[in-house]
Amino acid sequence: MAKHHPDLVMCRKQPGVAIGRLCEKCDGLCCVCNSFVNPEKLVHICDECNYGSHEGRCTICGNPGVTDAFYCRECVQLEKDRDGCPKIVNLGATKTDLFYERKKYGFKKR
Repeated sequence: MAKHHPDLVMCRKQPGVAIGRLCEKCDGLCCVCNSFVNPEKLVHICDECNYGSHEGRCTICGNPGVTDAFYCRECVQLEKDRDGCPKIVNLGATKTDLFYERKKYGFKKR
């Protein structure tokens, strides 16, 4: 996700024993490059990203997780799986802008 959206920031702390999860919308994506091909290595996230209300949440968007997250074969070969915790820690400008646009015009979620 962070490859295509440069304003998203990854945690990058030392990963612990917690397994990264993905929601239904992000199911099958590589956490680093967003490819759907060749899932190879299980994603581990740091203990801070898996604590409290964040436990079991999607590593990309933060929704409730349903499946385990994997790195693709290319990211494993390029050793991007060793860069640290891949959890996205900020919302990004597009989601923030959408929130304030909805608030400005009075749209409510259904």
